[in-house]
Amino acid sequence: MTGITARITALFRVKANKALDRAEDPREVLDYSYEQQLGMLQRVRRGVADVATSRKRVELQVNQLQQSKDKLQAQAEQALAADREDLAREALTRRTAVASQITDLEDQLVSLREQEEKLTLAAQRLQAKVDAFRTRKETIKATYTAAEAQTRITEAVTGIGEELGDVGLAMQRAQDKTEQMQARAGALDELMASGALEDATVPAGRDDIQAELERMSAGQDVERELARMKAELPAASTPAAVEAGEAVEAVEAPERSKGPADPEVTS
Repeated sequence: MTGITARITALFRVKANKALDRAEDPREVLDYSYEQQLGMLQRVRRGVADVATSRKRVELQVNQLQQSKDKLQAQAEQALAADREDLAREALTRRTAVASQITDLEDQLVSLREQEEKLTLAAQRLQAKVDAFRTRKETIKATYTAAEAQTRITEAVTGIGEELGDVGLAMQRAQDKTEQMQARAGALDELMASGALEDATVPAGRDDIQAELERMSAGQDVERELARMKAELPAASTPAAVEAGEAVEAVEAPERSKGPADPEVTS
């Protein structure tokens, strides 16, 4: 179970690293690193300020003790002049203690000055690194932005982008269906022209000659009816009526000529 758990954990880390790598934006990472360096620089500057404050405080203490030392020296001299050797001895004793304190503070002051110089130098070096990193960061960000834009333009031109790729596939499918439909229509036209297929809109048993004969018969019926209607008009003696009657006779004459055959002949 331990081995399986370790493998699952490793697989999860690999998947997580890949997902983070896809979601990671180098520009955001650079900005974050720059902010971290600025925070570090700010902390170093605060350290320098704190050390400088401590140094200044020690310097003030040294000055105050130095004034106290000088004052005790003067008091000892005055006491000795007044024939107060005991007071002079006490003043000199205190002066010695103050001098010892001054020595200790001066040693501490030297240490603080060294620390301040080191921190100041470190802050200056860190400032230079931060400035260099900022310049490098902006250069990398500009290069990455340009490369990203060029990549998108190239994908748009070549159609290999995800969205444009889907559009290209849709267009290809539409073109394939159109060509397939055109090919089917052409094949059906060829089959109809060759007679392999019949027109479903034409009744069975009717060909082109039959249709032409029916159209001629329908035209004669129309002319016959029109002539009859003209003959029945009131002005039957007018030239137009006479012509209409003649037209009727001319149309009906062939029909009468096609009357029943002579019985003698048929027999």
